[in-house]
Amino acid sequence: MMQAPLVLTSFFKRAESYFARKSIISRTSPHKIHRLTYGQWAKRTRRLADALTKLGMTRGTKVGSFAWNQHRHLEAYFAVPCSGAILHMVNIRLSEEHLIYIINHAEDEILMVDVDLLPIIENIAPKLETVKHYIIMTDEPALPKTTLQNVLSYEDILATADEEFQFPEDIDEEAPAGMCYTSATTGNPKGVVYSHRGLVLHSIMLSMSDSMGIAERDVVMPIVPMFHANAWGLPFASVNVGATQVLPGPQFTSALIMDLIEQEKVTLTAGVPTIWIGALQEQEKKERDISSLRAICCGGSASPTRLIRTFEEKYGIPYIVVYGMTETTPIVALSNYMSWMEDWPIEKRIEARAMQGMTMAGIESSIINEAGEVPWDGETMGELRLKGPWISNEYYRDERTADAYRDGWLYTGDIAVRTADGFIKITDRTKDLIKSGGEWISSVDLENALMTHDAVLEAAVIAMPHAKWQERPLACVVLKEGQSVTEPELLAFLENQFAKWWVPDAVVFLEEIPKTSVGKFLKAKLRDNVAEIYPKSLV
Repeated sequence: MMQAPLVLTSFFKRAESYFARKSIISRTSPHKIHRLTYGQWAKRTRRLADALTKLGMTRGTKVGSFAWNQHRHLEAYFAVPCSGAILHMVNIRLSEEHLIYIINHAEDEILMVDVDLLPIIENIAPKLETVKHYIIMTDEPALPKTTLQNVLSYEDILATADEEFQFPEDIDEEAPAGMCYTSATTGNPKGVVYSHRGLVLHSIMLSMSDSMGIAERDVVMPIVPMFHANAWGLPFASVNVGATQVLPGPQFTSALIMDLIEQEKVTLTAGVPTIWIGALQEQEKKERDISSLRAICCGGSASPTRLIRTFEEKYGIPYIVVYGMTETTPIVALSNYMSWMEDWPIEKRIEARAMQGMTMAGIESSIINEAGEVPWDGETMGELRLKGPWISNEYYRDERTADAYRDGWLYTGDIAVRTADGFIKITDRTKDLIKSGGEWISSVDLENALMTHDAVLEAAVIAMPHAKWQERPLACVVLKEGQSVTEPELLAFLENQFAKWWVPDAVVFLEEIPKTSVGKFLKAKLRDNVAEIYPKSLV
């Protein structure tokens, strides 16, 4: 066989050659939408590579992007790695402390910044040790006033660059192409480096029919941020197949999401559950034609079964739960229905859909506990571990590598069961499992049940100390606007679904549940917040 390297340059050249007429719709501000073809995008991407090279970008240079989902970010997605450099997609929602840490730790030399995010970078710039150039991405002809030094305009540097710039032909497929940092709940974020080979194989997997099935005829709108875990790989896969891309840009709302789906005839979209909870509320306020959607992909945290069922039954839109991590590029499992599930009752089908699904071809998964590999009984819990060609094998320059990577496996820290059908169901994080009287209680199962109640918008269940039972579950609930329900009513609602010892001892009603930068419940912060109410124990 020919030794053809698996590199992102092949995706770029394919889109440039075959899909030059296809569209990229990019929203860069509340009042500005750019419409460009892949042909135009390709020329701009070559110009960007030339401009960055003239600024000193060479093989292995770290180039940071601090940006929303928009066309300039997509240009960087290819211009940087196809030149042999490394794109560091900086999570714009991290704290200033963590932003300083990851930019310095990655040793970013060039930082591309969306203009509306400029104040954040100005605040931390004095503490950034390696950045030599700042490139401002803006639609305006003139740069805004700024305290930054060595500032350039993105459009200005493209204007004088060469659109015939040639990417190197000798990039090794194992060479680093991109990097992201985890959104840490404790300690500093951990860096994960993605190789060309891993990104290419991951993208091909996303085009498989039993995966997301991304194809040329699709109109793909990644709501999941391009600054987190490669936007779940959607930009790379879409370029490879020539799918139309809709990039929603900054500060989007539920109304904007639904408008874009209707106006651009989006066929596939992806985001975390909070996105789809808000989108469904917006749809019920003002109905749009969303019949173009062939699938909604959702991950990051558990999806309420009521949410899944509403999209599938009322709107006829498959709601596919996906599972992955920053460390896994990220997608490793999806909850697509198998052929033998077609005749199942709707309740059983939705229950399967709410799981993390079956491990994708190319990935090996194992769930183990102290007794070894757990049986496929849907009940026995263990820690999920993974291996495969797009699973990372270490954290970037971080001693915590040894905690997660052992014996050729990535130990995810997720507690899971596996059903007889081979579906993975995450029951908790190792740090969030509730151990009461020596028995494990799944906070995820309780949260999912609570969020099926008509009055409940969001619910998180945490462990609180207990003098007798070691720990007991406490339910933290946010109600829907205009709805009301009492603590006894919610507890009675759960008693019909779970063993008595699983039912939380109390319910706390909150205005909001703290979340991480990517929309996951921040349970460590939540425990701190409710500690004033239950400072020592539930008894």
